[in-house]
Amino acid sequence: MPNNFSPSPSRTPHISRCISRRRATAHGSLGARAAVAIVALALALPVLPLGAAPAQAGPPPESFADLAERLLPAVVNISATQVSKKRRLPEMPQFPPGSPFEEFFRDFFERNQGNSKPRKSSSLGSGFIIDAAGYVVTNNHVIEDAEEITVILQDDTNLKATIIGRDKKTDLALLKVEPKNPLPFVKWGPSAKVRVGDWILAIGNPFGLGGTVTAGIISASKRDINSGPYDSYLQTDASINRGNSGGPMFDLDGGVIGVNTAIYSPSGGSIGIGFAIPSDQARVVIDQLRKFGRTRRGWLGVRIQTVTKQIAESLELGKPRGALVAGVNDKGPAKESGLKAGDVILTFDGKPVEVMRDLPRIVAETPIDKVVKFQVWRNSENGKTVDLSVKIGELPEDVKTAKITGIENKSTLEMLGMTLAELNDALRRRYKLDSRAKGVLVLDVKEGSAGKKGGLQEGDLIVEVAPDTVRTPKEFKERINRARKAKRKTVLLLTERKKVRQFVVLPVI
Repeated sequence: MPNNFSPSPSRTPHISRCISRRRATAHGSLGARAAVAIVALALALPVLPLGAAPAQAGPPPESFADLAERLLPAVVNISATQVSKKRRLPEMPQFPPGSPFEEFFRDFFERNQGNSKPRKSSSLGSGFIIDAAGYVVTNNHVIEDAEEITVILQDDTNLKATIIGRDKKTDLALLKVEPKNPLPFVKWGPSAKVRVGDWILAIGNPFGLGGTVTAGIISASKRDINSGPYDSYLQTDASINRGNSGGPMFDLDGGVIGVNTAIYSPSGGSIGIGFAIPSDQARVVIDQLRKFGRTRRGWLGVRIQTVTKQIAESLELGKPRGALVAGVNDKGPAKESGLKAGDVILTFDGKPVEVMRDLPRIVAETPIDKVVKFQVWRNSENGKTVDLSVKIGELPEDVKTAKITGIENKSTLEMLGMTLAELNDALRRRYKLDSRAKGVLVLDVKEGSAGKKGGLQEGDLIVEVAPDTVRTPKEFKERINRARKAKRKTVLLLTERKKVRQFVVLPVI
């Protein structure tokens, strides 16, 4: 996550360095890189497009007044109160009787004793009502660590709220209030049908000022701000400031097409670059929080990486596309599907995987226990596509990395500027490798060599010369010579470094 993307505060224009400071402001803030930019964070879980009508395009209406008047009652302000933990002071040092330091330290501890008491702070954010019974959507960072949450309606009615569920990975939360009468509410709209250039309204609580309406257009879609694997933001030039986090973005039909969550700004104020979680991504999270109190994501059980131009050439794939499988979890759903490391997943459940980051979102949206078909490119099948199927599992809270099995040492080899060795117990101890690790160990890499150009370094394990596994330097040499006879300029290696597997491209000519 880059430093120029962070939760945005809302009550004052002050920019603090850490998220915890947002309790004293509306949403909290982080410092940025050179420009110190801020952004409210969210990871979104995508779902299939909804069936509602698309947002209206074309010239702006003469006035947004009628639409704003209809929508404002369903948008709320959210006040969250946090209590900081009591700061524990160290014990006073012991000094000889009559020492001048004794009186000095006693005065210091007495003056600071009051600072150790718990302190209250508050944050202000936005939200919107999605059910007359009192269900309210907001960002998780708005209510994070809150001991007391108050939802403030347009008529200044204050209602205590409880947390139904929240999801840190998507920065979304669902609250519940108990109103005396049914509340006005808004419905989700179809973010998938929104086009760049469509008009939108944003309503929220900027700087703690209360219900504020701004208008703009969709500037871009599917924005990736490197905040996580589910990034797919809508970008808008509507004025979204600190405090708008958790508020709705509406299309001209009055449907919620996004949850305003992020701004990019050197100063903390709006410069026309705001981000919202698309409704098609947010709705499934909120539905799951309402039903289960937590999210339930689909799980495939693979480690993937980006298909670069060099990797695409090595696999004879043509243009870079899909998601390259770097490893398959031994206990994951994909293990029984026949998926292999080195495969490139091109489509999943009928949806194209154009780039690597598409796959986590597609898998996450897939219903658990559903059997889906997917297509991979497998170079070992002479460049043919292979159709596979898998039963989707539920993503565990903590997915452990698959273990590796091993082999004994038998030989060493110098090739492509590298000194390679077969593993033995002594080498495992020296390089702190798992006792059952497999592969060819890189003992040395010369500067300017093919191995250096491939990014290899001492201590790396070469697990595959894709798609074939290698366990000895002799096997490695045979695979390289085979590639040279086929007049290939590069080969794809599956390597392991500090228990993390990754594909690299190695020049062989």
